[in-house]
Amino acid sequence: MSLKSKANIVRRKLMHSLTHNIGKKSMSEMQKKAHNFKVNRVLISRPNHRLGNMLLITPLVQEIANTFPNCTIDLFVKGKITPIIFQNYPQVKNIIELPKKPLKDFSEYLKVWFSLKRTKYDLVINVEKGSSSGRISTIIPSADFKFYGDDFEELKNKYNDIEHIAKYPVYNFRRFLEILNQKPLTGNVPVLDLKLSTTELDQGKQDLLKVTKNDTRKTIAFFTFATGAKCYSVEWWNDFYEKFYPKYSEEYNLIEILPVEDISQLERKLPTYYSKDIREIASLMANCELVVAADSGMMHLSSAALTPTIGLFSVTKTEVYAPYGNDSTFIDTEKQSQNDIIKEIDQILSTIKS
Repeated sequence: MSLKSKANIVRRKLMHSLTHNIGKKSMSEMQKKAHNFKVNRVLISRPNHRLGNMLLITPLVQEIANTFPNCTIDLFVKGKITPIIFQNYPQVKNIIELPKKPLKDFSEYLKVWFSLKRTKYDLVINVEKGSSSGRISTIIPSADFKFYGDDFEELKNKYNDIEHIAKYPVYNFRRFLEILNQKPLTGNVPVLDLKLSTTELDQGKQDLLKVTKNDTRKTIAFFTFATGAKCYSVEWWNDFYEKFYPKYSEEYNLIEILPVEDISQLERKLPTYYSKDIREIASLMANCELVVAADSGMMHLSSAALTPTIGLFSVTKTEVYAPYGNDSTFIDTEKQSQNDIIKEIDQILSTIKS
């Protein structure tokens, strides 16, 4: 482990010890004011810059927008990707962005933090319970009602999917409303959703045709790259290719979607698609019948394009990060084989056909 990695671990532990009690005693005070609970303006805090983590808050944003149809939502985040993700969310009014590299632009970093004091909110929500900066950014703004993201223990026996990083903020938010004598929404947690426009979907269809050169067959797409230990070897993918190509190539177009690094673990055996624009990529994914993706932000992008997605996991906890909804599923390659992936592909394709 590098010195930088060790320093980050120490920093996170220190910040957690300093901030984990923030907001612990606020619930009883809010209950006293619950008769005045009215929400027009909301701040959601998720100071992170990763594609996957930002896509994973789209269910909570939808939940809040559906619960309070006339509200406006501000997002406190990090980096520049969030405005792209939420550009088709009319309820999202302002996106307050921390610099991705605070030490490089420290004055701007402080300026953004101080800006949180300027607006009076009705409700402030911290998405990630373990985020120290999330808890701090929840205590700073002026608001009568604040939820710091802490778990409600009684929910663990109620929902078998409570650990999922996109779902537990919604379940916790619903319980928070109940404690304040409000009536939350019920039913399934919203799926990840980029809210692609008709224009974007039409362009994605044209982009896909440029790759496949065939619009008479449906398309199965593969995303083969991932970071660090989540990345399967070229040998693994070549072995998998020998299984899926002869089985599906006669009936389906098979393509590979490349990462920003322009790396192909399939060594470009399939026609490839490359773009740095995540909405363009998602629009192409939305026109595919199915996407098989290594555990990555692009896997979540496929889910947010509302395309059936099979996530391939070997390191990350599936109960926390697996794709869900729209017939999506996962394979734990530590316990399951490549033949199991084929079975899941067959299952999804048969469901779509029926």
